[in-house]
Amino acid sequence: MSVMKFYSTNNTSSFSSLKEAVLQGLAPDNGLYMPEHIPVLPPEFFKEMSDMTFAQIAFTVAQKFTGDDVPAGDLNKIIGHTLQFDAPLVHLEDNISVLELFHGPTMAFKDFGARFMSQLLGYFAAQIKREIVILVATSGDTGSAVANGFLGVKGIRVIVLYPSGKVSDIQEKQFTTLGSNITALEVQGTFDDCQRLVKSAFLDSGLRDSYFLTSANSINIARLIPQSFYYFYAYAGRKHANRPVVFSVPSGNFGNLTAGLIAKRMGLPVKQFVAATNVNDVVPEYLKTANMIPRPSKHTLSNAMDVGNPSNFARMEDLYKKDFEAICRDIVGYAFTDAETVNAMQFVSKHYHYVLDPHGPIGYLGLKKYLSGHNGDVNGIFLETAHPAKFREVVEAAIHQPVALPPVLEKFLKGKKLSIAVSKEYDDFKKTLLQHL
Repeated sequence: MSVMKFYSTNNTSSFSSLKEAVLQGLAPDNGLYMPEHIPVLPPEFFKEMSDMTFAQIAFTVAQKFTGDDVPAGDLNKIIGHTLQFDAPLVHLEDNISVLELFHGPTMAFKDFGARFMSQLLGYFAAQIKREIVILVATSGDTGSAVANGFLGVKGIRVIVLYPSGKVSDIQEKQFTTLGSNITALEVQGTFDDCQRLVKSAFLDSGLRDSYFLTSANSINIARLIPQSFYYFYAYAGRKHANRPVVFSVPSGNFGNLTAGLIAKRMGLPVKQFVAATNVNDVVPEYLKTANMIPRPSKHTLSNAMDVGNPSNFARMEDLYKKDFEAICRDIVGYAFTDAETVNAMQFVSKHYHYVLDPHGPIGYLGLKKYLSGHNGDVNGIFLETAHPAKFREVVEAAIHQPVALPPVLEKFLKGKKLSIAVSKEYDDFKKTLLQHL
């Protein structure tokens, strides 16, 4: 086994260890960490994958990035803690399946990344004898997954920033009711404002000198690696093994899609990825025009995807060395309105008797649009990233049916909200942050 090094997307000639990349989160030059190379898995792995467990697949993939930095026994424990729930592939019709990623403790796909990262960060934190402060910006599910993943972890404090009034009640309760080592800051602004405040804090030398800061957003490489696991797992469980596979990924900050692209680079034979967004469509526009033009995000029913300047776009460009034509060979992009989202929720409910959350329909619509213009003889898989009960009001209004609340979510709703209001100005945020550290 070897040692993997990581470079910043802003400086490809300077390298850090896995430990440094995970503990720092964001590189000192404000870039995102990337592995020095994407390891390719042997052909035998793909032949045997359908007979392997989820944990065995994940271990094989993860070890390519962790190398000798994490002994096999410790990595097995990390994987075992991460994957205490399934990611089933549900077939809706012959060439359309949905990959359910909401069976974790907070019922969202980000449980995979948060649980893996909490264990890996805890593993490295035990070696440095210093409290780690995690700053995380959330548009919904990241905050709940990270807060619950790190709740009670010794030597780690979590500060969650979220946009006031722009996350669902259940999402909010999942990270504002915990107390202990979790602090929630309710920012009077957008998700992009939250993300900007986190990045500014990392660049603040005074803060960094006084505290060990890191991030648990998808900017952290430890969040990204485990998100690739379920692409391999879904491929292994596809219904028609002889058909090429297309993944449609509802996208906001583009960590999920980037993880899929890394899986493809590792050898996973994916025919195409669909980058499906709501009206915050800067990446679909880029795929049409070759111009990436960030803009303020707009609030939609699929709020976890309300991102106007996706951080992981830098990683996507880096993977392809900014080769626009190569990017377009692997990714097509489509955007959809709230009205189209609601119509898709109604259609899927009526025709398949399947209830989607407000983000899944965008993945479904992206897949349908792709199939309408391409050869339909594929295994089409779209990602359902959260349980519909997390957005019960939106879903019930769309499909005119009650959505049962799972016991785990009901428990969160009964908790008392413990958030602290803060403006979107950095000086105000820093003052509040220092008061609670």
